Amino acid sequence: MYQYDEYDQQLLDERVAQFRDQMRRHLAGELTDDEFRPVRLQNGLYIQRHAPMFRISVPYGHLASRQLRKLAHLARTYDRGYAHFTTRTNVQFNWSPLEVIPDMLAELATVQMHANQTSGNDIRNITADPFAGVAADEIVDPRPWAELLRQWATYNPEFAYLPRKFKIAVNGAIEDRVVLRVYDIGLDFKRDAAGNIGFRVLVGGGLGRTPILGEEIESFVPWQHLITYCEAILRVYNRYGRRDNIWKARIKILVKALGVEEFRWQVREEWAHAKDGPNTLTEAEVARVAAHFVDPQYEDLPADDKPHHHHIVENLAFAAWVKRNVRAHKKPGYASVTLSLKKTGIAPGDISADQMDLVADWADRFSFGEARMTHEQNVVLADVKLSDLYTLWQLASKAGLATPNIGLLTDIICCPGGDFCSLANAKSIPIAQAIQERFDDLDYLYDIGDIDINISGCMNSCGHHHVGHIGILGVDKNGEEWYQVTIGGTQGNDTALGKVIGPSFARAQMADVVEKLIETYIEHRHPDERFVDTVHRLGIEPFKQRVYGGEQHTQRKVANA
Repeated sequence: MYQYDEYDQQLLDERVAQFRDQMRRHLAGELTDDEFRPVRLQNGLYIQRHAPMFRISVPYGHLASRQLRKLAHLARTYDRGYAHFTTRTNVQFNWSPLEVIPDMLAELATVQMHANQTSGNDIRNITADPFAGVAADEIVDPRPWAELLRQWATYNPEFAYLPRKFKIAVNGAIEDRVVLRVYDIGLDFKRDAAGNIGFRVLVGGGLGRTPILGEEIESFVPWQHLITYCEAILRVYNRYGRRDNIWKARIKILVKALGVEEFRWQVREEWAHAKDGPNTLTEAEVARVAAHFVDPQYEDLPADDKPHHHHIVENLAFAAWVKRNVRAHKKPGYASVTLSLKKTGIAPGDISADQMDLVADWADRFSFGEARMTHEQNVVLADVKLSDLYTLWQLASKAGLATPNIGLLTDIICCPGGDFCSLANAKSIPIAQAIQERFDDLDYLYDIGDIDINISGCMNSCGHHHVGHIGILGVDKNGEEWYQVTIGGTQGNDTALGKVIGPSFARAQMADVVEKLIETYIEHRHPDERFVDTVHRLGIEPFKQRVYGGEQHTQRKVANA
């Protein structure tokens, strides 16, 4: 992973000192709340329902073991002993007092971490495939390109005050594991027929109040113009994006208003002035950054490890974990492991200080000192020997991090919701826990098969409910918490937005609603058909009728379809 040089570190240290002085002035009454607000936001500090919320950036989700240990230390020292991993590979602390944030920033700087641009109308944390560099289907390793974007975007004064927040995702594999089409810019790296590296450009995606999928504006831009082309997009957005209405300020609204063809033309016109300018990438600059992302010192191992297969045959629990939580690796004898942060009874994405220390230890012992966050709010150890899987599983099981549910119904994506967030209309965590408790039967989960449930506490869609196979959105009805349900959303190469099935439900109904949706799927699925595929084949009506109209009426409707 990338290591800061002396210039990176100096810049970070100076920013920490600057914010410490700004905090001092605010606490002394020299900076009003309104004056302090843009300063704190650009340093990741929100004022939430019960306490400040402090958001820390984890570029493209990579965490060194020393960084995990520092997060664990911060959780114990300044917070309540845990942290929350988000859908955009940020780390959030929900209970840290305002006056300790400069100390936390100073400690983070000692391990090359920060909270810069985790809020505000600027370029946010760059996200990438959590299996980058190890996936068998990878075409181009996206990490050096994500790092180049991070260095360009950090403290870039031209884009520090955009019309609204701006998010970029990078992929380099056949399978889209970052949901490119829901980002302001999605960059899909590939090679042309001659083997040259370039990227497809998707623009104008976003969820929230007005969910829109990004549109392709270029099929292949040479790698040299990664920065210059993104600059052209941002300059068009900065010039024409709306600042008079916060709900219409995202680039997706501009692309929709201009139309894709006109927006493409505007970008190309802007790009013509910059494409061969000083920000054109050189081979030397790319090589400088790429040198931090070389393969670790893999051993030459057999592809088939006999003790590993013996454990699979002899231990059903281990076999279930391998099936759900272990992925193939490009290197024979290795695998990638996903540690589940979705144990029933724990808020999805929450991880304790003790668990972070353990993951750091396992990263050092089993995975070259590195862990990775996923947008599904889990943790990946990307480079584990097959011969180490059984030992790792035993350790993770004792720590509550080996629930074999990756991709299953209880692997719920969930924002903190009304328990913490001042923007939320309703609580998310109790809904996730009620569903997990209702379906806390692994045999039944395996029978149901792959299904994504995403929960957001408000229209900001931090839980990505629009692209869940089942999406749940908290809404406010006369001061009471209700929940709107969508079905049929998907992420990946076939990203699609779900459809609302009808009127919203009370909190106490939600586990029953999900159960009825699952029952409908089980009754009408074809062999090997996922829930979302059944929804796309039948449409939402059979599911709607089961939830609202009774089982017998549903069966008649399906029979007549």
